Amino acid sequence: MIDMHSHILPNIDDGSRSMEETYNLIKEANKAGFEAIVATPHYIGGYYETDTIENQKIFDEVYENVQKEYIKLKMYLANEIYLSDNIIKLIKENKANTINNTKYILFEMPLNAEPMNLYDVVYEILQQELYPILAHPERYSFIQKKPEIVYELIQKGVLMQANYASILGIYGKRAKKTVKILLKNNMIHLLGSDTHRENTIYTKMPIILKKLNKIIGEAKMQELTNTNPKLILNNKPIIIDHIEELKNSMFKFIS
Repeated sequence: MIDMHSHILPNIDDGSRSMEETYNLIKEANKAGFEAIVATPHYIGGYYETDTIENQKIFDEVYENVQKEYIKLKMYLANEIYLSDNIIKLIKENKANTINNTKYILFEMPLNAEPMNLYDVVYEILQQELYPILAHPERYSFIQKKPEIVYELIQKGVLMQANYASILGIYGKRAKKTVKILLKNNMIHLLGSDTHRENTIYTKMPIILKKLNKIIGEAKMQELTNTNPKLILNNKPIIIDHIEELKNSMFKFIS
């Protein structure tokens, strides 16, 4: 498995608070069966603004020590970039990273308010021949209320990354119900832990994988945890399955 979303680098954002915590998280991931982790520290203007040069220094130090400890786990660098009108400028000025220097961008939105500029920013990203990936769509309250947004974004070329922990209801009942429906309707393309702390997500992977298997089956699990992540890390295109537009009636029970 490849973890496509994590906050394991120390003292960059609201994730790991020390090198010790970082190494403990990496050991947890390794024990849980992950063969690779993509470090995706937040980039949020005015809050978390560590640039690519500093991110790379911290990443290299962590990864060098991981290899010295003979931990068989690969690591890659990216950012989880907060949606903004200058997202392309941030990339071009080396303030924020794409995933492993590929054409794929992981971005997030405000959790409780639909951004007015969403489609404009997506259009701009695509115009630059980059591929946007929306982090944890199941967690946004406006998507829980208007699931057709996910369908519309996928139709425009946006990929969807769900959080493993959403399956357990860690982000609430609405996120849990939403992610199940998105998974069942082929509207999730990859998965990530979004881990910030020890003893939270990685240690729960056995039960998470068991629940995932019941929802989507082994073949689809391989696609979301291994096949698609490898395509992204190698800058190759992902074939998006045909999907049917979700009906609001499917989400009436999410309240």
